[in-house]
Amino acid sequence: MATAAVIAAPAPKLGFAYYANVLGKETRYEFLRMLRLRVFSLSVVGFPVMFYMLFGTINSHTEYARYLLASYSCFGMVGASLFGLGAGIAMERMQGWLELKQASPMPRFAYLAAKTISCAAFAMVIVCLLTVIGLTLGGVHMTAVEFLKLAGITLAGAIPFASMGLLLSFLMPPTAGPGIINLIYLPMSFASGLWMPINILPRWMQHAAPALPTYHYGQLALNIFGYAQPGTSMSTHWEALVGFTCLMLGAAWLLFTRSEAKA
Repeated sequence: MATAAVIAAPAPKLGFAYYANVLGKETRYEFLRMLRLRVFSLSVVGFPVMFYMLFGTINSHTEYARYLLASYSCFGMVGASLFGLGAGIAMERMQGWLELKQASPMPRFAYLAAKTISCAAFAMVIVCLLTVIGLTLGGVHMTAVEFLKLAGITLAGAIPFASMGLLLSFLMPPTAGPGIINLIYLPMSFASGLWMPINILPRWMQHAAPALPTYHYGQLALNIFGYAQPGTSMSTHWEALVGFTCLMLGAAWLLFTRSEAKA
């Protein structure tokens, strides 16, 4: 008896349009998930806005309001990245959702990129709100070019601090994630001059600040309004953030490969 041979058709090649579509859908759903999670959306957006309302508008010194506009924009980006990726991935790892994502055909890059882009979108909301408050209540004067520069610098911080959040997601217990992130993120931001001008901080803190990534990030934003610390070129701050990103990604990749090997 003759048997019919079945020839499987070759799998279609997946092009740029396919990956762009996957990334777009994953980003949309991730942003909606973060937006509907009130604990995340209200705290990440609310803290910088509340602090700026308290310290940036009640002070009659317009220069101080301009300083805090730049520094709190960075503060918002750091918070969105650490909580969005750090606490978010840690919780998904505990719930088993991360393993399901790994087993799916979705590229890993799309999973991480969607979270990073969503965090950056929240940061843009923060920048826009702070700008409106500064212009209307803080007496801030800024040009369209300065706003675009501030938005661009804020977006640039998504990569290094998303990398830090990724590393933290593998290191900290999921249930203690938000508390651990606050213990890292708030003191680090304060010591970097994101809450107040760094030259009024204690002397030892001023000397220790250049060791922090948030310091270099804040200096790039403050330079837009002419408030960066003298004596250091902006290229040095960029190089520090690039080195920090490579360090965080390398450590995260090492932990991830070890966890896969144990599994």
